[in-house]
Amino acid sequence: MTVEVAVHNADDPAHKPAGRIRQKNQDAIIQAAEEEFAKHGFKGTSMNTIAQSVGLPKANLHYYFSNKLGLYQAVLSNILELWDSSFNTLSVDDDPAEVIARYIRAKVEFSRRYPKASRIYAMEVIGGGEHLSDMFGQDYQSWFRGRAAVFTAWSDAGKMDPVDPMHLIFLIWSSTQHYADFASQICRVTGRSRLVKADYEEAAEQLINIILKGCGLTPPTKAS
Repeated sequence: MTVEVAVHNADDPAHKPAGRIRQKNQDAIIQAAEEEFAKHGFKGTSMNTIAQSVGLPKANLHYYFSNKLGLYQAVLSNILELWDSSFNTLSVDDDPAEVIARYIRAKVEFSRRYPKASRIYAMEVIGGGEHLSDMFGQDYQSWFRGRAAVFTAWSDAGKMDPVDPMHLIFLIWSSTQHYADFASQICRVTGRSRLVKADYEEAAEQLINIILKGCGLTPPTKAS
């Protein structure tokens, strides 16, 4: 399926608002879209509803995103890029305990700050991931293999116990995203009305202890 994204001439001021205003509007549209997609899913959400939510005419919405699919994929791409950005600079020279702990904290913090985007992504994957196929092409597979290769190099160098890097990465992804995707379950089980920042921080520290010790690593002291 082809995704149409509005493209305008950057040198034509009559067809493009100032960069700051454009970014502000685009961010507001994506935030409103997250709210609607999280509530109603892709099929149950309309561009008109998103336009009403953000307070822009529908025509203005189409200026930034030509259709609903383009906007939906922008929401998915945004959260995926956030998650991956904190894992991009992995190196065999790094301390695995420090790197893994930092990554877990970052992923849990993303669950706290962007829970709706995480849930939209989860619903998309559970539904078969039809709209993720373009994102998980050869480039992404190469990126994933590169992360896995670093874990293997750490194991080969004796820096950590031998573990299957694929399953370790999947474990980190699923455990950290759980605090966004299943927050309502956590609240019901624990009797909380909602999760607060301290809950996410505690979750991150517990995951760090459990996962790192399972890799034969000593959890680093948390920076004050």
